[in-house]
Amino acid sequence: MIAPLLRLAVASAAARTMRNTAADIALRLMLTLGAVLAGAIGVFCFSYAGLTLLERQLDPAAAWAIMGGLYAVAGLALYLVATRRRT
Repeated sequence: MIAPLLRLAVASAAARTMRNTAADIALRLMLTLGAVLAGAIGVFCFSYAGLTLLERQLDPAAAWAIMGGLYAVAGLALYLVATRRRT
């Protein structure tokens, strides 16, 4: 008589734990997506501001070349940091 009640209690506790875990995962996912979106908007705004300032001094092609070079260097640095960290 006690065994079925214990199984029911264990099952409900496990279900509650699973619901709490799912809620934590959903919260972390939403916070991560928010941070990625904020970072992307920040990069866009700073890039646009920098490009505008460069285009006032140089021709547009040179400004875009400088901006592309900066992003290439940043990408290379991030790649090197990521590959060095794994080893």
